[in-house]
Amino acid sequence: MEEVSLYNQVADSWFSHLILNLLCYGTVFVPGYFLIKYFRDSNYKDRAGTGVISRFIVSCVYGHGYDYLPEDAPVIKLPPPERSAASKAGLLVFCFTGLQVSYLTWGVLQEKIMTKAYESEDGAVGHFKDSQFLVFVNRILAFMLAMTYINVVRQPRHTAPLYKYSFCSFSNIMSSWCQYEALKYVSFPTQVLAKASKIIPTMIMGKIVSARKYEYYEYFTALLISLGMTFFLLGSTEDKHDSSTTTSLSGVIILVGYMTFDAFTSNWQGELFTQHRMSSTQMMAGVNMFSCLLTLASILQQGTFHTSLAFMATYPAFFWDCLILSVCSASGQLFIFYTIATFGPVVFIIIMTIRQGLAILLSCFLYSHPVTAAGFLGISLVFVAIGLKIYCGYRLKQIKARKGGSEPNKV
Repeated sequence: MEEVSLYNQVADSWFSHLILNLLCYGTVFVPGYFLIKYFRDSNYKDRAGTGVISRFIVSCVYGHGYDYLPEDAPVIKLPPPERSAASKAGLLVFCFTGLQVSYLTWGVLQEKIMTKAYESEDGAVGHFKDSQFLVFVNRILAFMLAMTYINVVRQPRHTAPLYKYSFCSFSNIMSSWCQYEALKYVSFPTQVLAKASKIIPTMIMGKIVSARKYEYYEYFTALLISLGMTFFLLGSTEDKHDSSTTTSLSGVIILVGYMTFDAFTSNWQGELFTQHRMSSTQMMAGVNMFSCLLTLASILQQGTFHTSLAFMATYPAFFWDCLILSVCSASGQLFIFYTIATFGPVVFIIIMTIRQGLAILLSCFLYSHPVTAAGFLGISLVFVAIGLKIYCGYRLKQIKARKGGSEPNKV
């Protein structure tokens, strides 16, 4: 009996689930790697035909852009049109509002689906627990929405090889998995605190992936935001004694994995935007195409696809919750890609960090949780840091413009 119990504990551990998911994803990545290697080594683009399959292979392996130019040919990249300060402010407000509405609604529905019981017409009660199926449903709708938009609205020429989307698609799936799995080992405030602090690993990943340079004030404001969110989140949580899960080494490892994968996702997408100038909808379609492929392969091999469909048929309310959840997720992704393409990954992470504070505020409003003085102090620090970042960035641009414009005025 003890051996059976030990076996069940190992089988149900987060590490076992992680290995199983990676093995399922490997059934897609490993053949894909060897296929791409074969097509590149055999110079497939030189003998590719004009059929649909040939064009799809070329798009996946080579793309349709700068890879076709000789190495010594100059590549002309036109800079994006400069927007006025009022236009930038309007776009920032638009992105901020869209992200907050989409993901606050998404968070409420996510909590309902994963924690509340569903009741069927005959009185049966059931709980849904397969988060990977939710990811798959969300990605399917997002992919369909993106492809519909691409076929209706004229898009810029797509130059990126499709396989490059698989990297950030994988990291996005893994960050979502870590986010759900961590709740088994750490309390909710601890997880939200980790999310609020991920602006720092995002900046670190930006230096690794894109060799991006940041100003000193950006490091300072990042630390100030994290400090403010720490005061706010810890000061707003009064039920510390009623925690059913405690922080553990496993929880810390999973949260580090979440922050690392999430930071890589936004920075890799930012790098693709910089290199290939695709639209946010093209990015959305490419990422979700691989996300659908990876999650479908995993849930089919693990046998959870049919059980989730059976649950949906038994509890119709679950179907409508999934539909609304998917709509919020799809619209949120549009705002994510547009924000990263327009303002960069750091601004995006700042907006999403604020979302964590608003989520706690919404919880306090709905469930009458008190906010302490430390919580208000944290809110003040966050908004002071954001205002400081905007002011310093504006002043720095003014100084650079003044230095650059002083020389031509000389006679």
